[in-house]
Parts: sequence; structure tokens; C-alpha cells
Amino acid sequence: MPLLPALKSVLKSGGTILAVLAILVYVGYLLVYVVYAVELFRWPFDYDQGEGFELYDAILYSQGEWPYRDNATFPFYASNYPPVFHLLIVPLLPIFGPRLIAGRLVSFAATLVTGGAIFAIVRRKVGGWFIPLVSGLGFLASNYVYQIGPLCRMHLTMVMFETLAIAFIAEFEHPRYGRRNLILGLLMLLCAGYTKQMAVFTVVAALAFVFLRDVKKSLLAGMGLTLVAGAIFWLLNVLTAGQWWVNIIQANVNEYDYRQTIFLFGQWFRLHSGFVLLAAGYLIYELFWDRLSAYSLWFFFSLGGGALSGKWGAGFGYFTTAVAAACLTSGLALGRLRKLAHARREKTRGTRYALHALLSVAIPLLYLVQAPRMLHLPTSGPIFGPLARLLGVDDALVEGHCTTFQYHDAMGYTQLGHLLTPEDYAAGEEILNYVRTADGPPLSEEATFSLLAGKPVVTNPTQLLNLYNNDLLDTTEIVERINRQEFGVVIFRAQFYPPPVLEAIGQNYQPVEHVCMNGFYYHILWPRRILAGEEYESLSLRR
Repeated sequence: MPLLPALKSVLKSGGTILAVLAILVYVGYLLVYVVYAVELFRWPFDYDQGEGFELYDAILYSQGEWPYRDNATFPFYASNYPPVFHLLIVPLLPIFGPRLIAGRLVSFAATLVTGGAIFAIVRRKVGGWFIPLVSGLGFLASNYVYQIGPLCRMHLTMVMFETLAIAFIAEFEHPRYGRRNLILGLLMLLCAGYTKQMAVFTVVAALAFVFLRDVKKSLLAGMGLTLVAGAIFWLLNVLTAGQWWVNIIQANVNEYDYRQTIFLFGQWFRLHSGFVLLAAGYLIYELFWDRLSAYSLWFFFSLGGGALSGKWGAGFGYFTTAVAAACLTSGLALGRLRKLAHARREKTRGTRYALHALLSVAIPLLYLVQAPRMLHLPTSGPIFGPLARLLGVDDALVEGHCTTFQYHDAMGYTQLGHLLTPEDYAAGEEILNYVRTADGPPLSEEATFSLLAGKPVVTNPTQLLNLYNNDLLDTTEIVERINRQEFGVVIFRAQFYPPPVLEAIGQNYQPVEHVCMNGFYYHILWPRRILAGEEYESLSLRR
């Protein structure tokens, strides 16, 4: 029948056009991501509160010091995260100095490695180029990965190690390289766990997969990993006189709001529904009609990380492992559909044209339907301005606390993702000038100002608050120093300090200026002794 070959040719051509269009769309997301990352590489100050403290941890390691300390004594500072991310930054410090670009490059590179690993896994299991390529690009196109990928934060470095761990563990039965793969997988799990504690869910997924395939190996692998991880944990606790346990474990017991978790689960699904539904379908398929793979188990257990997103201080970043697992597993699901269609074609001649044509069109169409659900881009400039008008989002604005940004994000309100303005750079220099001219160490909620001014980093406010809320912090010394007005300047952004500290600051320091930077008001406070005495005029002249 001449009609069927003609129809097949038309649909095949249409599928090719749709596939090219889908690749262009996801490559476009990658370009937006690169523009945003380069912008952050240039930005010298904290873009997200806490970046500077991650950098300072790396600086302490480079100086042979531990960041796990007694928070009750000056400088009242300690880290609440494991060391791997910070150690990866250390080799870059001689190149970039004490600047955030060092940590941002590590995190950004980690996202590229993760996307590349997803591509490689799907290509090995599925073949071809289109599905593997969009699976890897889909991870980089996620709103969540875009927003926090180029930040000096450790979360996506953990996701990189998790992805590599699953890639190796999934092949632990390889006839030639199985043992090597298992050892490398366990090493990646160890690195992931000592990057951030949340990797425990991926550890469970990996060991569960090994258990389903080989009980003896799973027991040996589990015991070996436990012994090594436990020995490192014990050694770190001994070397830090118990401060490792206090700051890594006890300080991370925070309040939990289930409503935030429900909201974030809904947001995660709404943004990534195409990938999530395919991954869930693949999990169900393997559960009832095949053997559970490491990838399906990873997707299932990664939801545990999302369940923790209701903790105080948590957020959508807790879903980035689930995004990686969904992108990977969805690619495998489409590959399985294609394989089943080919098998059906061999058995039933009458349906081969329809099945082949349907998949050649349906797969790229699915990716194209998914793409606008994650839409995010700046809406101004010579390139993004016309593109935003074309997409109908040119009037989109993100409201900051003190200004608006020309940026659109399908997830709605977000503090991240927008590009910096010349006004932001000027505001940062103004705040930095206060720190440089202060008579005494600064008490700042962001460490970068202190680092750039060559001043000591004093306190990590969120860590102090975590400890205080768990009855683990003695605020006597820091309150006494505040009462003596020893700090030359106080810089607030969110007032995350414990209540006794905030009360002491209110009694001894007075606001002198409110500077709008990056969408937030930075409140500058001076000691009341300066404002009440002759020092005020001389300090003002120095500024």
C-alpha cells in the first residue's frame, strides 16, 4: 500500500524536525545557564547568604585549621557541613585568592559532570544520541540546577558524586570490571556523604540494589563502607575535640514544617512533570514486569531528600538529586519504550509503521511539552529582551525586598536566578567601604565583606541560631563583646543571630544606613559610642 510508506516518511521527517527543535530548546537553556554562571563568576560578594562561609571553610583548610570549633568563644565560628566540597576548593585558592569564584567554579563544573554522566549512562543503556543528549541537558535545564548550580554551595557537588556512585554500582556485576565498579561506587558514596549528609538516601538506594542482586556482596560492601565512614567520623571528632559531632550532627536538628515539604513536592512535580512521570512509570514497570535497577531505586529513594525540605534552612535544593534521578530514569524509560516497539515490529508487520512513526514524533514532542514548564531567563538586554517578547514574558518581574529584577521563572517568586546590575556593584563597594574603615572586626551576616577587606570572619549566624535552638550555645562571651562595642560595624541582611545576640546589638549599635544590594536591604550599624562621641566625624571623613 503506497499510503503507509508515504505516511511513514512524513512522520519520520516531522519527528526529525521536532527532535532538532527540542535539542535547540535545551541547548538554549544551557546557554542561559552559562550566561548566569559567568555573571556570578564576576560578582565578588555573596549572591546567596552563606556562600562566603563555605569559602572561608576552604581557606581554613588551606591554612591547616579545622572549621569545626567551639562557637561560644571568639571568633564564634564553625561550619555545619562535611569537608569534601571545601577541600576541592583549596587547590583553586592560590589562583583566585579568597574569592567566591573558586567555589562557584567547583559547583558549576560539578553540574556539567552530572549532566555528562546522565548522558553517558543513558547512551550506554539506550543507544543513539537524541534521548541521552536531552536527558543530560534536561538536568541542566532544571530551574533548581540553574539557580544554585553556579553558587559556592556544596549541594550539587554531592549530586555529582551520587550520580557517579549509581553509575558504577549499577555495573557491579560486570564480568570483567565488576569488582572495580563496586569499589569505585562505594568511594563515590563516601565522597557524597562527606560532601553533605543528605547523600544517605543514595547510599541506601545503592546498597539496596546490590542486596537484591547479591546478598553476600551487599553485606560486605555495607560493612566496609560503614567501617571506613565510621573511622573517618571518629577521627574527625577526636581531632576537633568533639566539635565535629556538635556542629555536624547536633546542630542540624532543626524545626520541620510539613507544609513547606508539601508545597515543594508540588512545585518539583509541576516543573519537572514530564521527567517525573516517565521515571515513575519506569519504576512501576520494573517493579511488576522486570527487575528493579539501580536507577529506579535511586529515583525512589531520592524522594527521601525531598521529604527533608521542610526543615528550617532547607528548600528546593533538596530536590536536585531527585531531578538528576528523574532525568536519568526518564531517558531509560523512553529507551525501553523504543525497544518494546521494535520488538513488537518484529512480531506484527501490520503495526510496525504506526509504532515507529508514533515514537519518532511522540518522544521529541514530549520533551518540547516539558520545556516551557521550566521556563527561566532574563527578560532584558539585546538578546534576552527580544526573546522574552517572543515568548510573551517581557513584562515579567521578580520582586526583591527593595527592588525588582527583569527576570522570569516558571517556579514563581525566587531570590536567585536574576542577573546583577551596576547598582548592585556600587552598593557592594559601599558596604565594603564600611568594613574596611571600621575600628574593630566586623560582625557580618555574610563573610565575603570581611574576606575582601582583609578582616577576620566573625560568627556564622545561622549556625549560632541552630546551636542556640538546640540548647548547645553559650552566648555569654559574644554578648559581652557586643556590650563592650568591640565590633567596628554590624551588617544585617536577615537578622539570623540568636535572640540574645540581636538584643545586645539593638542596645549597643545604631543603624546608620540601609543599602539595597541584590534585592535585599543591608542594614549598617555603628557602635553607639562612636555616634555619641568625637570619633563619628573622623570615621565619616575616612569613609
